[in-house]
Amino acid sequence: MFKLNLKIALRNLWRNKGIAAINIGGLAIALAAFILVTLYFTYETSFDKENPNYENIYVVGITYPEFKTNYVAAPFAEAIRQNFPEVVSAGVIKDSAFELTIKKGKNTLFTKKILQVSYDAAKILNIQPANGLIKPAGETERLTYLSTESMKTLFPNKQDDEPEMVGFGASTSGITGVINGSIKNNLHSNFNFDGVSIGNELGKNDHYNMNDYTIYLQVKPATDVENLERKITGLYRTELLKDKSEEKSIKEINGISTFLDPLANQHLKPKAGNDAPYKILIAISVLGVLILVIACINFTNLSIAQAGKRAKEVGIKKVMGAYRLQLTKQFLVEILMQCLVAIILALIIAELALPEFNSLFQVHLSIWDTANGLFWKIPLILALINFCAGIYPAIVLSGFKPSLVLKGNFSTSKQSYWLRNALLVFQFSMAVIFIIGLFIINSQLKYMRSEDLGFTANQVIYIKNLTLFNNPAKFGSGNFESVRQKILKVPGIKSATVSTFIPGGPNGINSYTANGIKANIDFVNVEFDYFETLDIKLKAGRFFSSKFKTDTINSAIVNESAVARYRIKNPVGQIIRGCDIDYKIVGVIKDFKTQGFENVIQPTIYTIKDPCGSFKTEILLKIEQNKMADALATLKAQWPEINKLDGEDFRYAFLDELYGKLFKKQEQLQSVFFTAAVLTIFIALLGLYAFAKYITNGRLKEIAVRKILGATDVQLLKLINSSFFYLVVVANIVSWPIAYVVTNMWLKTFAYRIDFPVLPFVTTTLITILLTIITVSIQAKKAVNANPVDALKYE
Repeated sequence: MFKLNLKIALRNLWRNKGIAAINIGGLAIALAAFILVTLYFTYETSFDKENPNYENIYVVGITYPEFKTNYVAAPFAEAIRQNFPEVVSAGVIKDSAFELTIKKGKNTLFTKKILQVSYDAAKILNIQPANGLIKPAGETERLTYLSTESMKTLFPNKQDDEPEMVGFGASTSGITGVINGSIKNNLHSNFNFDGVSIGNELGKNDHYNMNDYTIYLQVKPATDVENLERKITGLYRTELLKDKSEEKSIKEINGISTFLDPLANQHLKPKAGNDAPYKILIAISVLGVLILVIACINFTNLSIAQAGKRAKEVGIKKVMGAYRLQLTKQFLVEILMQCLVAIILALIIAELALPEFNSLFQVHLSIWDTANGLFWKIPLILALINFCAGIYPAIVLSGFKPSLVLKGNFSTSKQSYWLRNALLVFQFSMAVIFIIGLFIINSQLKYMRSEDLGFTANQVIYIKNLTLFNNPAKFGSGNFESVRQKILKVPGIKSATVSTFIPGGPNGINSYTANGIKANIDFVNVEFDYFETLDIKLKAGRFFSSKFKTDTINSAIVNESAVARYRIKNPVGQIIRGCDIDYKIVGVIKDFKTQGFENVIQPTIYTIKDPCGSFKTEILLKIEQNKMADALATLKAQWPEINKLDGEDFRYAFLDELYGKLFKKQEQLQSVFFTAAVLTIFIALLGLYAFAKYITNGRLKEIAVRKILGATDVQLLKLINSSFFYLVVVANIVSWPIAYVVTNMWLKTFAYRIDFPVLPFVTTTLITILLTIITVSIQAKKAVNANPVDALKYE
């Protein structure tokens, strides 16, 4: 019996090979997209899961009235550990804010990220050197390890893991140190690095106004985290009251609280950070599922449409004694065969598309990696598709009544008719939503690229000042002037400056008081020509100038948001106090979007002297466009003389490229929506084409009679198209509210966005209607052009 059913299934598929190809092809494309999305979802949601303490690790964060942050004073970690028995261990980590040059002979390594990690933090986060985690002997001792990739760069022929002496900075710097061994850099972790410096205790003598570290806690299983969070808040407020370096009133301190953020949140949705990656992951996952659902709808629709052709077969089998369950199994086996072929094709398509997918999302996914779980997910997907797409058609086909079918009185039920139409409407509704979403994403990205940022990143070069061991490389007040004069002698360089931070990256945050209001605001420590180099617009007062000696002592420039925050009516000449200095405001600049379009412009103060600020290391140069290449070549040749500590290590980047990284996630979403829109409309049109074929074939006699009675080809095409036209119009109307809600929610994630457009809705409706008419007309034209005699000769 099985062999007979298999032969029938194969013959049936071959007889309808066009429809079978559409069914299998559409499903294979959707499955390939779903496989890629599944790989990406699994990867993004499993960061740090290799850590055996994954479920019990938390980040300690601080909530201020204006913002949240994960940066906390290092001594607070030990205070937590000593006061709360439910805390197993507490450790601190500090990121490096600069590139470090390491040399061994002729080999040079530029490290972008060296983590400073306490011994306890290394244990909590499972950071293990190759030769084992060793506790440093004294408080000041540091054990430095490089990632295995970095070790290969410095020591390509090294076979052991013994310590090595290396040089730091230029070859002439004379600064040396010891690399204690290698350490695996887990790219699938929030703690990736080029190297790790492990200390017994970090920041032990810091004050509570020195929030430079991130604290990680390992708590006992089943700990009441909310209760612990409240207790830690109380402890933090007590510590602030005891700390003499913190000039905060009791009211201010009571306005500060702490929070515990699980390690599981850190990659996608940290409490003190941007949750855009999480939202985009959810959007991509939903798109992947919907594409697969649309393909399953095609499968179901076409199977129901073929019911008429299988009716007599079912009738005869029932007369011969076949049970309904046997027939249901037969049709499910036929569908399973198609699904198996589709899965094989999907794996091939996914493998071909994977390199482009990895490049878009900057990941290293592989279909054949057993860790992704595809070996059990694919059979599960196959079973679900077979059940969802096959169970209803199988029940419909096996439920035909032999007496009616064999008398020639068979017709599919109204329930099947309404189901087919409803599924078709659903398909096109999803396609409409994707297309509208694509149009709106394109509009927002176009706005982001064309909108005035308030500063100019073009032709601005960011020179990576690498060596930070001596003051001349830190460019404190007055140190940069001699370097600036040397740089300005290079032909083509219009201006040069240095600052603590650059647009596109984070700024510092500190407490300042003005007009009787105390608030935490952003700060940037700069040098002369900073605003001129970036073409930042002045609203009132003046920029910093070497003509005014006080500018290097206690002058400040604030942005419009800072003026609004402190409610200062005439800011120029007013005093703003911070870091034990009374700054005199000499100028007000117009707001400019340093953090892109998703974040509101923060109140910011700019000073030349700031004891609380970081070192000024970020060199910015404005270069004439037609002299860019020559100027960079000259700078590289002269850099050993301009900045001796960096010596031959001249490194630079274009500021507009660095700033453009803020748009990366949204550009990824744009690519995903474009692909989803193309796939959904393609799959929907494939199904529509096949469905139109069955509908048209079922009306051949009607078309023939109408032609004999004088109907024109245009009238017949209009008649066939009308039913599909109404379905597509209904699909558009149904999808508009959903598309509005979804895209409006996405737009609200931007602080600066376009007004909600209407044109995408109109354009999408016209596109879907036009594609429907073309698709149906291509199929219907064959029936319209056929000779009426062929359809009626047996009547």
